[in-house]
Amino acid sequence: MVIVTDAHDASLRWAGNSMTTNGSAISRDWAVVSIFREGPTVARVGSVGSTSVEAADIEAVVRASEEAARTAEPAKDAMPLLDPDALDADGLDSSLAWDGSPATTDITVFEGLARDLAVGFDGADRLYGFAHHQMHSTWLGTSTGVRRRWVQPTGSVEINGKRGEGADLASAWVGAGTYDFTDIDTPTLLAELSRRLDWSKRRVDLPAGRYETLLPPSAVADLMIYMAWTMEGRGAHEGHTAFARKGGTRIGERLTEIPLTLYSDPSASGLEYRPFVATPASSESMSVFDNGLSARRTDWIREGVIESLVYPRATAAEFQAPVTLPGENLLLSGGSEASLADMIARTERGLLLTCLWYIREVDPATLLLTGLTRDGVYLVENGEVTAAVNNFRFNESPLDLLRRVSEAGRTEVTLPREWKDWFTRTAMPALRVPDFHMSSVSQAT
Repeated sequence: MVIVTDAHDASLRWAGNSMTTNGSAISRDWAVVSIFREGPTVARVGSVGSTSVEAADIEAVVRASEEAARTAEPAKDAMPLLDPDALDADGLDSSLAWDGSPATTDITVFEGLARDLAVGFDGADRLYGFAHHQMHSTWLGTSTGVRRRWVQPTGSVEINGKRGEGADLASAWVGAGTYDFTDIDTPTLLAELSRRLDWSKRRVDLPAGRYETLLPPSAVADLMIYMAWTMEGRGAHEGHTAFARKGGTRIGERLTEIPLTLYSDPSASGLEYRPFVATPASSESMSVFDNGLSARRTDWIREGVIESLVYPRATAAEFQAPVTLPGENLLLSGGSEASLADMIARTERGLLLTCLWYIREVDPATLLLTGLTRDGVYLVENGEVTAAVNNFRFNESPLDLLRRVSEAGRTEVTLPREWKDWFTRTAMPALRVPDFHMSSVSQAT
């Protein structure tokens, strides 16, 4: 098997109301995966990668991959390679023309963004930020005849605004994901940033404790992403994760009466991702023997009930479960049509977060996470934001949060703050949690 990815990247950075750097880069990563069979059930796998663009280097990489396979331990996930005729029969329409050229990008993709930011630079608030655009073209070929290609655009923009100095310093953040930057509404982002900084004119110090809290879509995305990353079927069956229970997994368990559905879908409009497996190495969630396998919509939680875990083909066969691939987007639906502003208006007293960061796992058995709030925690009183409050450290499990959510709003495309470098394609509602646990006060800004 051979996997080749050509990457074209462009970036733009600004600080203190001035453009500072921009640039573009082109790279190629490729890997050769060799498999040596010893009878019908034993296979040894070797994978060697390279960034060379010289044709003369290809044979050396192939031979190194073969040698790695000869000396490897037998693969625990050994399965027959996929047949291209079977893949064609499944109706997958995901591969672009095999002989197509790599997709490209450059700094001109930021022209509209830079023009609109220039207007913001004339204001009193200090603006900092980063925009990034990637075009990744991936080819997958196997010795059984599988040929697949996919072009993946990924883009994001983050803007941080600061106002005041010293003890009076206020900081706020906004961000958005995009495929091509034509849909980025920079004036609206800047207006939201200014509104959040206005909320900071009054300051209130609050102690640690449990507060009714409104989590905006971005913060919800960061929590749901971490949960999705822990949903391997094997780990649950072996009792290593929060999705384990005595004698099996928690599939079928109801988490909430709110009909929330958490799912991944490679064809979700505006959030599309590569709809087939192309991995140079096996893990608990991916197998090299599954390269070329079609990705489909998967409901991880369906109408409040745990529905699916991740099972590569070998793991699925071992535990008699359906084959399920990890998703590269994540959507949560089933809430009301209420906007975050509507939810604020219905809040007698509580906190409104902006975003979470430095999220780390405390207890894998319960999926307890800790982290910090950042760039704006606000006090809501009688339906209005009345002040900014200090930052906190939180301790919460996404699973427990879903049990305790009392309201979910309208699902919106959003950019996760913490995991943006690895996962940008999300759509989430705002959530109301009646007792979000702020475990201690933080000095972070």
